[in-house]
Amino acid sequence: MDEQLHTRTAPGTPAESSTREQLSAFMGHIAVERGLADATVEAYRSDLERYLTWLEQHGIRSLNQVRPQDVQAYTESLAEQGQSVASRRRHLASIHEFHRFALSRGAVSDDVSANIRAPKNASHLPDVLTIDEVATLLDVAAMGGSDDPVVLRDKALLEFLYATGARISEAVGVDFADIDVNDHLVKLTGKGSKQRLVPIGSYACEALERYQTVGRPVLASKAKQPELRAVFLNRRGKRLSRQSAWEAVRIAGERAHLATPLHPHTLRHSFATHLIQGGADVRTVQELLGHASVTTTQIYTHIAPETLIETYLTAHPRAR
Repeated sequence: MDEQLHTRTAPGTPAESSTREQLSAFMGHIAVERGLADATVEAYRSDLERYLTWLEQHGIRSLNQVRPQDVQAYTESLAEQGQSVASRRRHLASIHEFHRFALSRGAVSDDVSANIRAPKNASHLPDVLTIDEVATLLDVAAMGGSDDPVVLRDKALLEFLYATGARISEAVGVDFADIDVNDHLVKLTGKGSKQRLVPIGSYACEALERYQTVGRPVLASKAKQPELRAVFLNRRGKRLSRQSAWEAVRIAGERAHLATPLHPHTLRHSFATHLIQGGADVRTVQELLGHASVTTTQIYTHIAPETLIETYLTAHPRAR
């Protein structure tokens, strides 16, 4: 940092008081006058102690010496230290409060932090499997063509989740009456009991048929009273729970040694992303996923760079 960061009190500014005196006054204000919780007060103290230490290391011991570029430089230093966006946003919020307080009590003539904007949260892209990873997962789930009823159920469940993009709660809630194998359609009941029809591919239909004829009867026999409606059953012959379904998905992911850990919605995210990359429009994917707003669906429009480049080279008249 250059020497210009050192003493810079402009003529006519309010009387000098040290940054530490201002901090002490601010802490008393938020603890006593505003009555903030102890944990909140300590969070402010931690953030501002760090800020003032940085200022002192650069020769700044009065708030009248601080310039906007100093505040900006401090927030950038947090990024260089590996602080997350959320952490940097919290630090800057503390700094804003501190400088506004100093201005309100006449300790400074200007709030130099006012125009320093918090960093934007990075766009969070959902975890998505590649098409090859999905194929590996579904192959591994079959356990070499095993007739074990749980294996057949889990294979059918995974195929169903990827084929339909269903939420796990929707999948375990499916009844036989909801599936039309001949027309390859399934009725899913989503949030707010809203229902939608979703196509279901041949691979999923085959897995479901094999599970229904070979695996499910064995599981159903474990119950004192047979479960006639539910498609997916647990080891006791009752409807499979959401928690048990995700455990089955997690175990399958471990067996497949995937780079991306399976968690709730991974197959749903993959379903949507692969449709978009295959040419489906966002509105169609919105309907298939049961999203109330297309804005929610638009996160799946992220495209692999190689796909983007290929599309550009193919479509742009002066690309080649």
